[in-house]
Amino acid sequence: MSFINGTETFAAARKGHYAVGAFNTNNLEWTRAILAAGQETHTPILIQSSMGAAKYMGGYKAVKNLVESEVESMGITVPVIMHLDHGNYEAAKEAIAAGYSSVMFDGHDLDFEDNLVKTKEIVALAHAQGISVEAEVGSIGGEEDGIVGAGELADVEEAKTLAATGVDYLAVGIGNIHGVYPENWKGLNFDRLQELADAIDTPLVLHGGSGIPKEQIVKAISMGISKVNVNTEQQIAWSEAVRKYYEEDNDKKPKGFDPRKVLASGTEAIKNTVKERIEWFNTPSMW
Repeated sequence: MSFINGTETFAAARKGHYAVGAFNTNNLEWTRAILAAGQETHTPILIQSSMGAAKYMGGYKAVKNLVESEVESMGITVPVIMHLDHGNYEAAKEAIAAGYSSVMFDGHDLDFEDNLVKTKEIVALAHAQGISVEAEVGSIGGEEDGIVGAGELADVEEAKTLAATGVDYLAVGIGNIHGVYPENWKGLNFDRLQELADAIDTPLVLHGGSGIPKEQIVKAISMGISKVNVNTEQQIAWSEAVRKYYEEDNDKKPKGFDPRKVLASGTEAIKNTVKERIEWFNTPSMW
């Protein structure tokens, strides 16, 4: 099966008041864990790479080919969206050329007019090939591939203007951040989210989904968030599982040092994390 774009999937999520998770991959094991979680829960899955992960894995074509190959070899039958996370202008074009079915152009660090012009160009290029586009308004706090955001709130009028370009989903800043949330984090700004949801029908995206309390995520989804990004929680689950493997001296058992056995513990932890988040997001089963 080939990848699908995310246009209909996330439009349905917005209308149905549920979300579809967007899960970052970093290697073969992460790819298999994410795909397995989607298959076992019978839900559509969006698997995405950041610019940094794509560079680490050998480029956008290599990532796309890996995911495509694993979909086939694992017998995955649920819809799979292949997405670029936080791509700059050049990265978005490269991912489109490589065969991604969905791309994010993150122009929040540009002047708004430059962001708008480049978003329009990416939308025209991608839509001509049946590829979905995500844009961003209002920076997401923290750092992602060198793009640093202070976490300011998205401007409603700017969001309306970007939505009018025809983007398929829109990442909005509502107090969310990338990475681990600090103890003094004030939580999501639901007043601004309500303003945004009232102003545009475009499916809204919550970045920095790792670490936000479940009750806040559930509330945000009920208000129009249709795509939730998860990465850090997978990294933490992976790290804890592999550490436990060594702390329990499993590597000293017969063939316990085999990297396939070591990595299997982390892979299972990621799969379970993804499955848990799918349940949080209330993503409906396809059968």
